Amino acid sequence: MNKKLAIALILAAGLLVYGIGMGIAELAEKPNEADDLYKELELFSDAVSIIRSDYVEEPQSKDLIYGALKGMLAALDPYSQFMDPDTYNEMRIETEGEFGGIGIEITIKDNLLTIISPIDDTPAYNVGLKAGDKIVKIDGEVTKDITLIGAVKKLRGKPGTDVDVTVLRESEKKLLDFTITRSIIKLESIKRSEVIEPDIGYIRLAEFQEKTSKDLEWALRKLEKKGIKGLILDLRNNPGGLLDSAVEVSEKFLEEGRVVVSTKGRIEEQNLIFKSKNRNKHLDYPMVVLVNGGSASASEIVAGAIQDYKRGIIMGTKSFGKGSVQTVVPLSDGSAVRLTTSKYFTPNDRSIHGEGIVPDIVVEYKEAPKAVEKDKEAEIFDELLEDKEVKKDKDEEEKKEKKKEPYDNQILSAVDVLRGIILYSAK
Repeated sequence: MNKKLAIALILAAGLLVYGIGMGIAELAEKPNEADDLYKELELFSDAVSIIRSDYVEEPQSKDLIYGALKGMLAALDPYSQFMDPDTYNEMRIETEGEFGGIGIEITIKDNLLTIISPIDDTPAYNVGLKAGDKIVKIDGEVTKDITLIGAVKKLRGKPGTDVDVTVLRESEKKLLDFTITRSIIKLESIKRSEVIEPDIGYIRLAEFQEKTSKDLEWALRKLEKKGIKGLILDLRNNPGGLLDSAVEVSEKFLEEGRVVVSTKGRIEEQNLIFKSKNRNKHLDYPMVVLVNGGSASASEIVAGAIQDYKRGIIMGTKSFGKGSVQTVVPLSDGSAVRLTTSKYFTPNDRSIHGEGIVPDIVVEYKEAPKAVEKDKEAEIFDELLEDKEVKKDKDEEEKKEKKKEPYDNQILSAVDVLRGIILYSAK
């Protein structure tokens, strides 16, 4: 058996063993496709033979195979990827909920490294990176043709070290430079849970993890004990997470037996329907769900289900549109393949992928209005004329103002809508 044929057979066997491509039975039923596959493998083996014999330095076999696998997976879509053992190990560390980095979820969109969303209370969030920013440089190096894996490796690092990032912010039509100090990123599901207005509860859900459903249940019960009559569920800049968690969150607000989400792929096993179960229900008050361009994946599943069943009002701006399912398949040497195997659909059979969730009420986010600065001369005379007691009272009022929550026009709009619904229901 010659070298080319041996390489072709080994590659074919590998593809079949790991499920990348068609199974033996499928190839037997479709001989034309089988012939095409083997022809392409022969082309690949020719290229490998030329590299091994003619390249200026003797290449390592593993480097060639790893490189080929990376290119093959990257050619499919931005979310499929080959992970070498180190990268796969990093991914498993991240799913444990704590790692060193700057705190952003990224993807490749329109061939550009794009921020899906900054994670709340992380270095990236605190310096002002925003969903939709295009990362064009990392530490002075242009990110053109960079892979997701390559970007993650550059952005992660030891806590306390700096990384320089240049982003293109299309809304401002300019490049912005940021120096970000890495820290330990701890992922928490519930960032904020409180009564923000009389009778109006607010929950900021930042990530879908294993404990998200339990954390949310605890937060809901706490708010309900305080007598809330309406709820704002804030999913803005929530990049998603676990599918099971999204289903468990959705079913809290839906009747039993409702379809929450379905997945559709090429093979029967990938066509799944997830329905709400008989668990704790929270159906007694109106809801507003806030979304934006940083709401992706699991966030879109929740928003889509609530919207389709008219359980609540979706408000904000169009969500990201990341509605594909990735399956991670470990390989024998400690590496792994992450492969897109199906896509998400809402209860009304709407595709999320590339489409996103369009809000029922579109409310663009607006920066807080700047306070009007007082004329310096007027301030001097005010100080001379003011009574000491009056000045003391004024200082107390200023302290109270500083303690108030930051201005957020989308939350204020959500409160207004809930107020209207509650008032109308009472009548």
